[in-house]
Amino acid sequence: MLGEITLILVVIALLLVGLAGIFLPFLPGVPLAWLGIFIYAYAKDFTSISLKTVLIFLGLTAFTLVVDFAAPMIGAKKYHASKFGVLGSSIGLLIGLIVLGPIGIIAGPFLGALLGELAAGRKSQEAIHSAKGALIGFLAGSLIKMIIVLVMIGFFIAALF
Repeated sequence: MLGEITLILVVIALLLVGLAGIFLPFLPGVPLAWLGIFIYAYAKDFTSISLKTVLIFLGLTAFTLVVDFAAPMIGAKKYHASKFGVLGSSIGLLIGLIVLGPIGIIAGPFLGALLGELAAGRKSQEAIHSAKGALIGFLAGSLIKMIIVLVMIGFFIAALF
């Protein structure tokens, strides 16, 4: 009984930290949530949550890792950013994370794309338009990650009952 409670508490902690990790860049959110699902499924011999489900979630977790870095660049490109804007978005994400912490994950791609576009000789309105695309790409990526973690939480809750 105590082991079961401990297992459930550990999984809940991993799922909640995973959910927080969507917004806190220093936490690998989706991978932590997946780890919680895996631990629970493994402890229950994959009867409550099947191995197939765990592997599907693993694939989705890998997908979110790609989305984390690609979404701001895709957004910037969709809004007609130049190569400098796309590159600036990527560099801005990395520098933003280091310098500004959680705020940097939003401000970094925007400012990086903006500076990249201005360096490429674009007018300020065009540069702002491209930078908005980087921000929209980031927000879309965050939404995808949130949906995946919430689905994992749903599977865990369903497995408990």
